Amino acid sequence: MFRFHALVFYVTLGLVACAGAAACGGASGATEPDGPRKVLRPTEIVQRSKPAIVRIEVRAPQGEGAGTGFVLTADGRVATNLHVIGGATEIDVILLDGTRLQVHEIAATDPGRDLAVLNVKPPRPLPTVPLGDSSSIQAGDPVVAISNPLGVLDYTVSDGLISSVRKVSEELTILQISAPISQGSSGGPLFNQYGEVIGVATFISGTGQNLNFGIPSDYLRPLLARNDHITPQALAEAIQQQYQAQQSQQAGARVERRVPRHDESILDGCSQDAMDQATAEIGNAITTGAPLYNQGNHEACFRIYEGTAIRLERELECPGLRDALGQGLLRAGTVEGYTAKAWAMRDAFDGVLDVVERKTTPGSKTGGGPRGN
Repeated sequence: MFRFHALVFYVTLGLVACAGAAACGGASGATEPDGPRKVLRPTEIVQRSKPAIVRIEVRAPQGEGAGTGFVLTADGRVATNLHVIGGATEIDVILLDGTRLQVHEIAATDPGRDLAVLNVKPPRPLPTVPLGDSSSIQAGDPVVAISNPLGVLDYTVSDGLISSVRKVSEELTILQISAPISQGSSGGPLFNQYGEVIGVATFISGTGQNLNFGIPSDYLRPLLARNDHITPQALAEAIQQQYQAQQSQQAGARVERRVPRHDESILDGCSQDAMDQATAEIGNAITTGAPLYNQGNHEACFRIYEGTAIRLERELECPGLRDALGQGLLRAGTVEGYTAKAWAMRDAFDGVLDVVERKTTPGSKTGGGPRGN
């Protein structure tokens, strides 16, 4: 099966967007929670929500693909991931009863958050799912993921917890969840315990660990107010042009490793808890970012590294490590291209991991050199 440029995550596309509210025809708003909320069992969430969860099938000159989506408005606004439909010239939405609706236009896209809202013209009002408040999510909250990766009526359901709410940058927060996400589930809804959509299942880390990620649902709200009238063909052409430009940039980039070897004195005044926090969060960032880099999405990798470094620089109770990470951010800001920026941050991370290892492991001879990406 053809796989589109998976994780068109953080890609900035030169797409036509509405210049203002007066130029955009907004659809009716997504269903919002109404009245007192009741905690639901996963089976109740599935039964209530599955009529609004759809399969998305796509076709392109290179082949075919599929993903999941969910209906937000009765008149036919369907949310999914941008990478599910981004390379397709033909897109179909298949409803629970097998009805196939062709997508003639994409209402809105958010490339920086890998989101898209499709327009379909249903023969009757469609069942919808309610949007919840994703800004209130905390680590430890329950989550249910529902998708339709295999075909009509073949729903996949998993439940778990919000493992982490990661602020990657000022523009992007992502949800790490313990609920498994299967192949073909991209674009499926993530529900809170009240059956409200609080996220969109987006990608899986290819490290063998249970690392699954989603985009908060609050980012969908402004997309529902837009109607950019983008045809699938126009979107496919724009993404292909951007992809070719990125490939050209990455092919010409020369990686220069400059892993700093810090003196152990930079850890003076640092508690063991602070050092453990630094190594844990840096390790987590590398676990998440390195697979994205290896898939060719160098900007996504850099943004994850950058977000972790900024947070640690602000919060870490260890002046020496804060300064080391600050120097990495400064270097990343002076180099061109996301390939070089990603490696600049990786160098800073490796330097921090190396000095902490030497400090806490007597006799260690590590030098902070390349550890793979």
